[in-house]
Amino acid sequence: NWVGSQLLLMILAVALGLLLGKIKLGKFSLGGSGALFVGLAVGWAVYRWCGSIMAAGEGNRHYALAEALLSQGIIADDFLNLFLLLFVASVGLLAAKDMAAVLKKYGPRFILLGLLVTLIGAAATCGVSLLHPETEKYQMAGVYTGALTSSPGLGAAVETAATHAQTLADRFGELPQEQRLEIALGIDEEQAEETAASGSLTRTQKAAYVSHAQASTGAGYAIGYPFGVLVVILGINLLPRLFRLDPEKEKALFLEEMQQARAGAQRREVEEKPFDLLAFSLVCLLGYTLGSLRLYLGPLGYFGLGSTGGTLILALILGYIGKLGPLHFHMDGRTISAVQHLGMVFFLAIVGLKYGYKAVETLQGPGAFLALASVLVATVTLLAAFVIGRYALKLNWVILSGAVCGGMTSTPGLGTAIDSLKSEGPAAGYGATYPFALLGMVLFTILFFILPV
Repeated sequence: NWVGSQLLLMILAVALGLLLGKIKLGKFSLGGSGALFVGLAVGWAVYRWCGSIMAAGEGNRHYALAEALLSQGIIADDFLNLFLLLFVASVGLLAAKDMAAVLKKYGPRFILLGLLVTLIGAAATCGVSLLHPETEKYQMAGVYTGALTSSPGLGAAVETAATHAQTLADRFGELPQEQRLEIALGIDEEQAEETAASGSLTRTQKAAYVSHAQASTGAGYAIGYPFGVLVVILGINLLPRLFRLDPEKEKALFLEEMQQARAGAQRREVEEKPFDLLAFSLVCLLGYTLGSLRLYLGPLGYFGLGSTGGTLILALILGYIGKLGPLHFHMDGRTISAVQHLGMVFFLAIVGLKYGYKAVETLQGPGAFLALASVLVATVTLLAAFVIGRYALKLNWVILSGAVCGGMTSTPGLGTAIDSLKSEGPAAGYGATYPFALLGMVLFTILFFILPV
């Protein structure tokens, strides 16, 4: 059954997505981002098919297939991680030649932008939560990380949610009756009133509430992520038109700025070599390992770059160095560009396949407010990032498009920026902003639980 083949589903979404991306409305086209939208539609259809099979019971001959698909989220996470690594590693190697010049010219502006973007996203999340006070804070923390498409941010949110929930559970008897009832509902809805009236929780009940807090945070992220991706992708395509920017003129200015920034720079020239599969594999392996490391930052908890950040930063460093012994990291640009495009479209297709059902069904159920909140948070953050970067920090659109995506930790958005501009320039802005945005997300997620919102 072709529905059960992950490979065929991915190829179908990519092929139809690329065809969709070629359709132009005036000067607007989705390009490689079309794979995301087709993936969303195919993912929703496959989930619906699986649901109907499961409802028919174990007697249906496709029951085992449907159960397997649902258990892995249509496409296994290993495929998602593989194509993400291919995309990010190739982007970093291609952008490395401009990284030093970008940092020389723009310097601390990336630090400021990364922290400001995440702060604005947190403030927008707090503001939106006031529109629906009944929504759990844990769900809204998940929406914050989802709307800004940050998997490492989700890790920090889940960890902080667990700590916050444990504190409330330990102080259960000291809390107002209304808050006790809210906690009790998260433990067991049927016995909520009895639990709230008891004035204390058992160890099992405390563990159940901590688990509920973590699950609610994850649910908010799962709802917010696809809408955050959609907002960033559409925004990167539409912002130049809304603000009357000329992408070709911006690209010419960017090249001129980079030439000026490189003037007088002491850097040994490294000859471009054919594609080195061993060197490329090493970038992926070491980058993934770097991203898995976590540093303890005291009251901020643990901080890690994640696979995306680790691989991108290592690729930028090794691409800048160019050569280590027999390994060449300054490779043929056309081959690396082909790998980058392959990784991008498959990554976007897989994101759509995994989140298609959640994105569509959320709009029809009780999660509709969380979906709306995600759109609002992502839109406000994106617009604020653009205005600050363009008019306050005076960034060129080429570098700003990547920095905006880095501030929102949006790898799909970076792919769209590269694809729409036909330039690797956005990757340098993304790589310079991303680590500070991650740090900001960890900080503001913790503050979100502390503040009485």
